[in-house]
Amino acid sequence: MEILRNLGRRKLRSGLTISGIVIGIFALTTMGAMAEHMNALLAGGETYFGSSISVHGDGQGQSLLPMSKVAEVAQVPGVAAASPSYGFNAKPGDQNGISFGPGDLILSWDPNLSHSAFNLNFTQGHAPTARGEVAMGSDIAREFNKKVGDTIDLPVRPANAKPDFQSHSFTVVGLLGKTRTMPDTVAWITVPDAQVLLKDSLPAAIRDTVDTSQLTDSITAYGASGASLATLDQIAQRITDTVPGVQADKPSQTVGQFKSASTIFTAITTGAAVLALIVGGLSVINTMLMAVGERVREIGLKKAVGARTRHVLREFVTEAALIGAIGGGLGYGLGVALTTILNALMGASNPNQELFLVTPTLSVLAIGFAVAMGTVAGIIPAWRAARLDPVTALRAQ
Repeated sequence: MEILRNLGRRKLRSGLTISGIVIGIFALTTMGAMAEHMNALLAGGETYFGSSISVHGDGQGQSLLPMSKVAEVAQVPGVAAASPSYGFNAKPGDQNGISFGPGDLILSWDPNLSHSAFNLNFTQGHAPTARGEVAMGSDIAREFNKKVGDTIDLPVRPANAKPDFQSHSFTVVGLLGKTRTMPDTVAWITVPDAQVLLKDSLPAAIRDTVDTSQLTDSITAYGASGASLATLDQIAQRITDTVPGVQADKPSQTVGQFKSASTIFTAITTGAAVLALIVGGLSVINTMLMAVGERVREIGLKKAVGARTRHVLREFVTEAALIGAIGGGLGYGLGVALTTILNALMGASNPNQELFLVTPTLSVLAIGFAVAMGTVAGIIPAWRAARLDPVTALRAQ
């Protein structure tokens, strides 16, 4: 109670000090939530793309690969499974708008996904197994308000669609759990349906002359379960060297790109923490030094009646820590409120536009950092108070 009374002695000064901490922790929470969102997306991408090998044309001929290449890739030593892979924009044209994720996609369902380290779990239904079936990621299902049993036309017809634009009706047979990365915005269809979409994407002049059932966009290859990045890189190089007409991307290069991007967003959090330290820390030190100067006689009296150095030290450090805790709690609360409101507004029409993610780690960091900052900032003033000579302090005016 005495500590609270001390804070109330100079309400304006205490309020301004706490406001400085509020600003710093508010910045840490909001910027950190943005970084956490992007890091979650990137971390999922590391796992998703770091446990398989993407194989595509070598750039010397057609971008599409003959289906026979799937079997050739599967025969390469070290390859546990290989599947044809197709990908399309779910909302062609200008309908995507601002997006802070990979965007809505249509991908062919890969029955060999069990070889991947990335877990895809169905909260409802199952994977597409027949023509006209689609399984939807959590975000794209929420965006279009779809549940199992509903129908959806894919790709979504753009407002400025050409006369030959093709869209097909699909029945939703499965909903996937939240992953906070690319699969959340994916509509998964069967390979035969993907081959139909591939035909639709070809120029009208050649569309009817090409048998897309014998072609694939790319090939996804998998190593043995638990294979390291180095092993997958070796397999990728082996595919490139032994299968003519294809180029296999090394997973380590893709993962490296994700890690580089993650470093940038981690720096955002670090910068916000430094801002909180400068703004809040200096204000706490200033306030506590002034408090020591104003309470010299009080400190001298306490020491004269038996208070030891550690008691005075503890009192002032606790007071500084309380200032940090109050400012940190308010700053964190304001930051969470703002990020929640912005996510609700931005994600109302498209969940892929959400920008913030408040995690338990961020919560502990924000509150803990505020308390630690207040404690550390209060050590110098507290030590100065604790070392006061009681006789000299009692004589002070």
